[in-house]
Amino acid sequence: MNGFGGKVALVTGGSSGIGRATALAFAREGAKVVVADIDIDRGAETVGLIREKGGDAIFAKTDVTQTYDVEMLVKRTVGTYGRLDFAFNNAGIEGTQAPTADYPEEVWNRAIAINLTGVWLCMKYEIPHMLKQGGGVIINCASILGKVGFANASAYVAAKHGVLGLTKTAAIEYATQGIRINAICPAFIETPMLERGGLTTDPQVHQMIAGLHPMKRLGIPEEIAGPVLWLCSDAASFVTGQALLVDGGYVAQ
Repeated sequence: MNGFGGKVALVTGGSSGIGRATALAFAREGAKVVVADIDIDRGAETVGLIREKGGDAIFAKTDVTQTYDVEMLVKRTVGTYGRLDFAFNNAGIEGTQAPTADYPEEVWNRAIAINLTGVWLCMKYEIPHMLKQGGGVIINCASILGKVGFANASAYVAAKHGVLGLTKTAAIEYATQGIRINAICPAFIETPMLERGGLTTDPQVHQMIAGLHPMKRLGIPEEIAGPVLWLCSDAASFVTGQALLVDGGYVAQ
């Protein structure tokens, strides 16, 4: 990678999993990093890991469903570091497993609020600052389930499909104004989110999930961080409005 020195990256959902791996990757490449999450302790851990390696990072407690939190997050980023070059809108939850007609309404509302509305709110406040400074790059974390359906995950699937539509629309709107906007679509990745759902702690379930991928394994967070940084780099300067699958061949089947 090149071009990250002196730049500023904002990562939501940066306390663990894909978010933490990406925050660490940005820092290794020389960017200053703002780690945002509702989990104060683990978010502070991410910042500590960056600083241990000589990087520059701060933590900002943020609920991406709350307009004030998101507005203050972007203001703090710009107030601390003077600019915002890269935003990885990654915060998300898995929801619950239930058939569509039985899906709990309160869980639906929360999953949509975090996974879709939260991405829109982040973009709403990130884009104006990027316009002021003449450009930037936004990466929204979608999923393979933004491309295909998956039984008993209606809220998550609907939200991630929405993220892709939002990404394409915003990419068109700001394509001539120096802002590139893309989405990353991971398959099943070894993260705390999967642990909470019991998908990585039960050996039989883990094997079944791994078998859904042609590579016959789950991904790891670092395998998503690399493509995110590539999308932010000058090597991807002609890439916008795209949904990059990083899925071990899942959607090719």
